[in-house]
Amino acid sequence: MRLPTPGRPHLTYCTNIHRGESWPEVRANVATHVTAVKARVAPDRPFGVGLRLSGAAAAALAQPDELAAFHALLAERGLYVFTINGFPYGAFHGTAVKEAVYRPDWREDARLAYTDQLARILADLLPTGCEGSISTVPGAYKERIASPRDVDAIADRFVAHVATLHDLRERRGVTIALALEPEPCCQLETVSETVGFFEEHLWRRTVPGLDRRTSAEALRRHLGVCFDACHMAVEHEPVAAALATFAAHGIRVVKVQVSAGLAATLAAADDVAALRAFADDVYLHQVVERTAAGLRRWSDLPAALEEAAREPRRREWRIHFHVPLFRERLGRFLSTQRYVRELLALVARQAVSQHLEIETYTWDVLPAEYRSEGVTNAIVREIEWVVAEIARPAEGAPPART
Repeated sequence: MRLPTPGRPHLTYCTNIHRGESWPEVRANVATHVTAVKARVAPDRPFGVGLRLSGAAAAALAQPDELAAFHALLAERGLYVFTINGFPYGAFHGTAVKEAVYRPDWREDARLAYTDQLARILADLLPTGCEGSISTVPGAYKERIASPRDVDAIADRFVAHVATLHDLRERRGVTIALALEPEPCCQLETVSETVGFFEEHLWRRTVPGLDRRTSAEALRRHLGVCFDACHMAVEHEPVAAALATFAAHGIRVVKVQVSAGLAATLAAADDVAALRAFADDVYLHQVVERTAAGLRRWSDLPAALEEAAREPRRREWRIHFHVPLFRERLGRFLSTQRYVRELLALVARQAVSQHLEIETYTWDVLPAEYRSEGVTNAIVREIEWVVAEIARPAEGAPPART
């Protein structure tokens, strides 16, 4: 749905919160869960869909008959698709995902082919005059980057995808942008790494088939970042400074994922024990500790907890575990809700991005006491919380502090 703020951005939630890898499962999620949420938060106006498609689901939806049927479903329910989460390619629920979530990565042709297909699907689904976005893996998991040749291969495939997006704009009149999503322990995890990659490896390239001037325009139009609030908070990136840095380097914030992580202070042995409830076997939960010497990282929560148990001392952690936006506290731990509030205060005053997407995909692995309201009620509460937070500055409320 559109918000009455500068730029009138679209707001939705990402359907990767719902289980479903095949296209029939995804379609059923839209027909049931998304429709139920719309009835609660936007009963009399169009409601946008943040679509998540696995590789298998994308291949099935790309068939003309399926696209036509989905068009009909969207029209019947008052829904429209403006953004696709193109990050997880394979299974995303009910099995160990961990580092596999990044595969295939942008070193591999399969990632380019998948993202090209998502772009063609989105071109068919976009309402007239609406720009589309696709969020994606920030290159690759950092451990997989073995040499500068890997970085060049990743940049080459991003530019090859821009050629597809430019062609869709020329032939179909639709504009779609790819949003690289910085994440802890990935090739692009910090603002400075992301800016460096754009400046040194993307802006200097030429899109195949285009002259230098047209190529430069296409790269800046079709490439940008997905500002995931959980990821940025975990990395201790100040909100306003991060956004200003991207703007100063001509990098668009194509999409904002409105998400909160965990902020845990470990002061006693029972704090470590309590935090084990969030160490599931499905997702990767990167940990960043702020110390006097700087930031220290672990690729997953269980490894961090093992060290904390062996070497007890006071620790300040931020953890990549997406928790409901409306929960400021989860037991003895805080969320990074303050960070999200500061971000939304900026959204209320300036055109940060055209696309806002709530993403709390870890619903199924949250400790049971934090999901007692059921998934539909939780999604509605998150949307209502975001809308209320965006309205606060207009009513004179001061912005939250990080």
